[in-house]
Amino acid sequence: MLKSTMPCKSYLAVCLLSLLSIPTYAEGDKNPVLTFEKAITVAQKTDPWLSGSKYKQQATEAMSVAAATLPDPKMSVSLANLPTDSLAFDQEGMTQFKVGITQMLPRGDSLEIKSEQLKIQSQIYPYQRANRQAQVAVTVGKLWLDAYRVQQSIALIEDDRALFLQLADVAEASYSSALGKTRQQDIVRAQLELTRLDERLDKLSQQKNRYEGKLNQWISNYSATQHQELVEGLWLHDLNLGSKLPQIDLIQAGLVIDKKWQPAAQLVRYFVKHPAVQALDKKIETTKTGIALAKQKYKPEWALNASYGYRADDPSGNSRADLMSVGVTFDLPLFTENRQDKEVDAAIYKTEAVKTEKMLLLRNFLGAYNSAKGRLLRLKERQQLYREKLLPQMHVQAEASLTAYTNDDGDFAEVVRARIAVLNAEIDYLTLNVEQQKLQLELNYLFAGSLPMAQEYLANNANMEK
Repeated sequence: MLKSTMPCKSYLAVCLLSLLSIPTYAEGDKNPVLTFEKAITVAQKTDPWLSGSKYKQQATEAMSVAAATLPDPKMSVSLANLPTDSLAFDQEGMTQFKVGITQMLPRGDSLEIKSEQLKIQSQIYPYQRANRQAQVAVTVGKLWLDAYRVQQSIALIEDDRALFLQLADVAEASYSSALGKTRQQDIVRAQLELTRLDERLDKLSQQKNRYEGKLNQWISNYSATQHQELVEGLWLHDLNLGSKLPQIDLIQAGLVIDKKWQPAAQLVRYFVKHPAVQALDKKIETTKTGIALAKQKYKPEWALNASYGYRADDPSGNSRADLMSVGVTFDLPLFTENRQDKEVDAAIYKTEAVKTEKMLLLRNFLGAYNSAKGRLLRLKERQQLYREKLLPQMHVQAEASLTAYTNDDGDFAEVVRARIAVLNAEIDYLTLNVEQQKLQLELNYLFAGSLPMAQEYLANNANMEK
């Protein structure tokens, strides 16, 4: 039991100041750290979607080879003109054992065009995979940043909880001494704030579990044993994300940070390099070959046929000549108005429809860029306000209220309010810093076509990995 008010409050001040000096972020001692970069690398390397895309590309390439091959010839074997009265093979001169072969010749250059169409279609997949990797980086990066924000918020609150525990103990000691002006309601207030902090910790723990569960979907290695070493020893149920907030560099920093707003035509020059847009360009090229393929239906389809008929000797023993037949069959595309013309029109409409998909995607990119840039610029202003004014002022207020209380010139409730305000401001500032990185992730996705990594990936995937 403390014997005087001043020593008690001096002890309180020392405890508070010492707790304020404790580092905000604490490293885990047991669970290996899952860094931001490692989480994205693991997610990209173990993504089953990428493997499925490679198999689809291989299937399409195989089909392109098959499409350029002539259809198999058809053989026919028959016993022709057999008399029904005796079923004798040598009775009638027209009776013969006949073997025939037929070869279909597709219309015009349809085989070459179909093969080329499939080759171009197979070239879509590398762009889709590059886009998928960029999307995975954004998705996993945001999940990691959300989990990090919750983890660091918990660390901040736990630090302040230790402070409030000390504050409650000192207040109770001061009240018990009956020498200070600490009141019973001050003790109740301290206990109430502790309860509120516990409630906030429970709520944040729920959020942490939710984000960890979503993150585990991307970093679990059960479907990709070849990359098992990347997550070996990692606890998936209680992730340790480390204490360092990653600083994501903007791909087009000058363009984004510039307070001038660029015209749409200038931005589109960047966006047309995006893998998603280039995939649509290949899709447009594929549908254009579909137009050429539809036009081949104006040309006739040919069939060559040949047959050999063996005849037996006549009943008198005289030899009969065997027979051979050769012929050509072809169709006549005369009534084209409701078939060939419409099929060409349909192919043209498909091409125009894909062009509208490209226009919509570019418009979405423009809208997303303007939104993200505007939010990022305003967020930087708020960060500056917190960093240069709000946080320093709140810390000064907290120290002033503590000094006043230790000198019997302040109110205990004011000390509590000041500390809660500092805690809330620190969590808000942490949230701002995390939101900045998330916005920069979004902006980097829009400029993914400018990444050397993306260009290298596309170069490596131009020919299918074997």
